[in-house]
Amino acid sequence: MTEIADSTKRLPAAVEQFVLRWGDMGGQWGVNRSVAQIHALLYLADRPMTAEDIAESLGMARSNVSNSIRELIGWKLIRRVPQLGDRRDHYEAEADLWQMLTRIAQGRKEREIDPMVEALGPVLAAAEHDPALSAVARKRLKEMHGFVTTIDSWYGQMLTVPPNTLMSLIKMGSKVVGLLGVGRGRADKAT
Repeated sequence: MTEIADSTKRLPAAVEQFVLRWGDMGGQWGVNRSVAQIHALLYLADRPMTAEDIAESLGMARSNVSNSIRELIGWKLIRRVPQLGDRRDHYEAEADLWQMLTRIAQGRKEREIDPMVEALGPVLAAAEHDPALSAVARKRLKEMHGFVTTIDSWYGQMLTVPPNTLMSLIKMGSKVVGLLGVGRGRADKAT
């Protein structure tokens, strides 16, 4: 675990713990630990920070901070904020949780779902005319393509739902599942 070095800018204990835990979770999500820690620090910061402030606060090398900042800007999770009288770049995190979630989901979709949709189309077309392909393989390819395109379509639909409505739908989810009498636990018992 990357430890936050003792520095002249001592972080409050709760901030330090959040930064460390967010960094650990980032590693589990496939995100560099330093990137996740910088995001966590900026998310909790009450003012924009320079790369030097970030490096000092987290005990990281300035080059590591610069590379991580570029990645976070690419994900649109942080932005440059001009400061009157200071030529240095200052950064702040997106504080709106829905915007943050949407940007992360969009980035993941672009990197994971979109290439699958693009790759499966030609594979499915080739499978239709391949007499050597088993019926099981053909069926599974069609199911995979249907699943991936449904997820892609669902994502597009969810982007049009206002955040407060989406939150209401999410909160209703367990109630709807209960009313319908479906769910993994119940379906497993029924079989």
